Amino acid sequence: MAKVPYDCFIRVNGKPFPYMSRDLTLMTATMVDSARNANGVMVGQKVGRDVAKLDNLSWPWLTAEQWSSILQEMENFTFTVEYPDMVTNSWQTRTFYCGDRSAQVWKIDWNTGLPKEYINCKCNLIDTGA
Repeated sequence: MAKVPYDCFIRVNGKPFPYMSRDLTLMTATMVDSARNANGVMVGQKVGRDVAKLDNLSWPWLTAEQWSSILQEMENFTFTVEYPDMVTNSWQTRTFYCGDRSAQVWKIDWNTGLPKEYINCKCNLIDTGA
């Protein structure tokens, strides 16, 4: 079996994240400052560079420790993410922030009352443009 050169799909702050489900959508957004002139024709210009979004980054099942570790990497407002850029078809490292995070409790540790496992763990990562 051939060796996979990467042990993960993304890294946050240099830490490899587990492979996620196939629900991930890679997005590229172009910000435009635009309006319409008196003839109704759009006039505008691109603002900054294109920005990336990792939408619906999700894992079907994670232990509480795994999910907590992932969330802790995104605890600061901004952080670095190494990800495959679909525009350049190369690895990029940029500054991102995290949108909403959610998960459903799957199993509870009845000794502590805390979750042991989660399902449907999800988040969105948005490029800051910096």
